Amino acid sequence: MKAILLPVWRYRHFIASSIKNQLVVRFARSRLGGLWMILHPLAQVAIYALVLSEVLAARLPGIDNKHAYAIYLMAGMAAWSLFAEVLGQSLTVFIDNGPLLKKMAFPKLALPLIVVGGALLNNLLLLAAILAVFGLLGHPPTWQGLWLPALILLTLGLAAGLGLCLGIVNVFLRDIGQTLPIALQFWFWLTPIVYAPQVLPAHYAGWLAYNPMTPIVTGYQAILMYGRAPDWPGLAYPALWAGVSLGLALFLYRRAGEDMVDAL
Repeated sequence: MKAILLPVWRYRHFIASSIKNQLVVRFARSRLGGLWMILHPLAQVAIYALVLSEVLAARLPGIDNKHAYAIYLMAGMAAWSLFAEVLGQSLTVFIDNGPLLKKMAFPKLALPLIVVGGALLNNLLLLAAILAVFGLLGHPPTWQGLWLPALILLTLGLAAGLGLCLGIVNVFLRDIGQTLPIALQFWFWLTPIVYAPQVLPAHYAGWLAYNPMTPIVTGYQAILMYGRAPDWPGLAYPALWAGVSLGLALFLYRRAGEDMVDAL
C-alpha cells in the first residue's frame, strides 16, 4: 500500500496543477471565464424548478412547498451527477491519456485523482447553485447541511473505487467501455431520484435496498429537502461497497499497473 500511495503523494503538486489547468483550458478565450461554472449548473437547476413546479405542478407529500418535487429531484441529482461523472470519466481515463503515459513517467494513479478533483469542484458549484435556488424558492438550507461533506466523501469513495476497477479492466477489455453507459442508464432509473420509493409496489421497492446509491441519494434528499440527518446505519451498506471496491482497485492496480502502458 505504501509503495502505491507514496509516489502519488510526491506528485500531489502535479495533480493540483492538472486540475487547475483543466479549468484554465476549459474557459480559455471566454469573456466570462469561471462565471460559466456557476451559470451552467444554475441554468440546469432553474429549468428543473420552473418546468417541474410551475408547468407540471408536480408535488410531493410531507413538505409544504409548491416546489417540493423540484427540490426533491435536484437533491437527488446533486448526488447522482457526482457519482456518474467520476465513474464515467474514470472508465476511460487511462485510455484517453495513453500517449501521455507512454511519454512521461509518473504514477498512473494520479490520473483518476485528477478526475475526482475536477468532478468534486464541479459538484460543489452545482450544490452552491442548488442552495441558492432553494433559498429563492422559500426553502433555505438548515444546519443539517453540515452532514453533506460526509455524503460527498462517501459518494466519491464509491464512484472512484468502482471507476478505477472498471478503468483498469477497460484497458484490456474494451467492451467494458461500451457496456457501462448502458448500465448507468438502468442504474439511474433503479435509484429513487425522479420518483419516491413509496410510490413503488412493495415487491419492487425491496430491490432498491440492494442498490448502494439508494441510501446516498435518500441521504441527500433527507438533508436538502426535509432538513434532517441521513440514515447513518443505512449508509453502512454503500460504505462497505466503497471500501471493498477501493481495496479491489488497488489490488488490480498493483497487479496490472506495469502492463497497462503496453496494452494502450
